[in-house]
Amino acid sequence: MALARRQEEPEPELIEMLAGAVIHDPASTPSEQLSGVRFWVPDFLRGDPAVYRTAVQAMPELQVIQAQTAGVDVLLQVVPDGVELCDARGVHGSSTAEWALTALLSLLREFPRFERARQQRRWDYSMTDELAGKRVLIIGAGDVGQQLARRITACDASPVFVARTAREGVHSVAELPDLLPEADAVVLIVPKTTETVGMVDAEFLAAMPDGAILVNAARGPVVDTAALLAELTSGRLRAAIDVVDPEPLPSDHPLWTAPNLLLTPHVAGSVLGFGDRFAGLLVRQLHRYLRQEPLQNTVSGQY
Repeated sequence: MALARRQEEPEPELIEMLAGAVIHDPASTPSEQLSGVRFWVPDFLRGDPAVYRTAVQAMPELQVIQAQTAGVDVLLQVVPDGVELCDARGVHGSSTAEWALTALLSLLREFPRFERARQQRRWDYSMTDELAGKRVLIIGAGDVGQQLARRITACDASPVFVARTAREGVHSVAELPDLLPEADAVVLIVPKTTETVGMVDAEFLAAMPDGAILVNAARGPVVDTAALLAELTSGRLRAAIDVVDPEPLPSDHPLWTAPNLLLTPHVAGSVLGFGDRFAGLLVRQLHRYLRQEPLQNTVSGQY
């Protein structure tokens, strides 16, 4: 793991940790080199439970897993008892919020339609909708949700937070039947859990008003794909999704040709600034680890 463009030089202890005790890609590392690993940073894009499970079994001294992602549903399947799991909360907030805002604006201002017209060399002038004045439900009130709310507010729209449990300024998921009919858009930013898988089903989508937009920046299984396809095909709803189920999407999947859909290949967090932000988090975590201080971003299952 290179600490790209860091202003300060790591302490010698950190250099030793980075050189010998933090493994970036276990699939390309001989198992005999994993036996002494105490602090593990899995690969950013691998997401393979079988590879992770094999790696963990080869690390009898493992104490900490520091994910490079905000979602850790795959790692939760393999983390051993007594090992602390930390996510990358704060690293992907700005990029994922930017993607969600871009998706909303692209659909409201009908950029996909204008791009199709450009390819056909047609001057397809028409008025479009706008984000200003819209009511946007943000399901997930963590770092990404907070950053998205600031951006939405700057566009003169009104964010409304929803999370597992109600608190000041945040509605509970139990209130969704009352909130959905008033939402111009719904943005999903939740972890994949037993509670969120299938959350957006036919009943959920039916409660959204005609012309509303669903944005999924969470995980593919949070949305019932068949139910979403039915709404898209009817033309009643629009959607922008960065995640699908299964992923990657098979070439013959009907989502490829679904109308009223903006689809991107799980790129919301894949930006050039990611490496520097994660390097900063990793250095802070290693400092805390070496000093036996509480780590940041310990996974609690909240959203």
